[in-house]
Amino acid sequence: MIIFRGLSGIATAFCLPSAVSVITASFTGKRRDFAFAAMGGGQPIGFSIGLTLGGVLTDSIGWRWGYYLSAILNTIVLAISWWGLPSSIDNGIAGEGVASMSWAQKWQRVKTEIDWIGAVIASASLAMLSYVFAAITGSQSTIRQPSSITMLVTAFALIPAFIFWVGRQEHLGRPALIPNSLWRNKIFTTICLAVFLTWGTFNALETVLTFYFQDVQKLSATETSIRFLPAPISGALSNVAMGLLVHRIPANWLVVVGCTLSLAAPLAMVFATPTSNYWSSGFLANLFNPNGADALYTISNLLITSVFPAKTQALAGGVFNTISQIGKSITMALVAVLAAQVTLKASVAEKHSPDALMVGYRATFWFMFACILATILLSVWGLRGIGTVGHKKRD
Repeated sequence: MIIFRGLSGIATAFCLPSAVSVITASFTGKRRDFAFAAMGGGQPIGFSIGLTLGGVLTDSIGWRWGYYLSAILNTIVLAISWWGLPSSIDNGIAGEGVASMSWAQKWQRVKTEIDWIGAVIASASLAMLSYVFAAITGSQSTIRQPSSITMLVTAFALIPAFIFWVGRQEHLGRPALIPNSLWRNKIFTTICLAVFLTWGTFNALETVLTFYFQDVQKLSATETSIRFLPAPISGALSNVAMGLLVHRIPANWLVVVGCTLSLAAPLAMVFATPTSNYWSSGFLANLFNPNGADALYTISNLLITSVFPAKTQALAGGVFNTISQIGKSITMALVAVLAAQVTLKASVAEKHSPDALMVGYRATFWFMFACILATILLSVWGLRGIGTVGHKKRD
């Protein structure tokens, strides 16, 4: 399971940076705005739909069908991609693109134009961090095990090693996996930090909501899934709005407004109880949760295409995707630890009762509220004055 989840992550890492380059090369003007809005909505909307279908499948034909369905859909997407995507998005000059190269030339580029040592260092650090965070999410006592401590220490030690290595590569004019100069761009750094917080909060809130519906309100998997239906609908509407507004309204204001709407999601759950009405708590949480993630994702991709030259856009997109996944892993682990520790110290005697669990979940909702508020303040400071990032003139 862990190996195949890792392969799934590798597939995502291949797809998203390539998608940034394909959209940049294939669309212009307002069509590019809508293309990035559609891609930005794919992740939160897909996550919400998958969460909904998962519950329905669990209570009907079985949870294994969630994996079967994923395999079927991936096969269909592979066939469509093979048919519809361009084989090369280089400069488009005859004889100079990837499509005109022999396989030997392509392999030579792979061997010489990729920072393989940097990739190994970064992958090892992220893999160990992700494993420990996943283990902590399942059981907080795992952090005390010698193997977990060893992996954490090693993972954190590899971070300065990676920074030193890519700095050396960049200084010598060699390929660097993530050049240190990339972080000198204030806008890009701000966007990455904002995505780290927003993407982690979005996923953590949907996960805790699942526990709230099933463990606190004692709903079935199907009943829980149905309660998530507002999320993909809200996400789709948010992305349509982003496509229409991104070239009219300054990007910093769109991010701030989107994240401000998302503040209502954890705030609605802070005051929830085990017997709360769905429409006054869970519905509002699902309705507003996708807004910040959708706004930030669309703005981020448009900023990448406007701030960086074409040859750096895929790299920036890859870094952006990596940051979002790290934010998801870390936030999920922190939320799990926070909920468990607060529940353990609750005054309720039965720690597995709905009242005791609600004490821990309420603490996580306040934590998510603080993360979204931090994102808003960070965006106000780091993105001020950037103006609009979408199409401004007629094609």
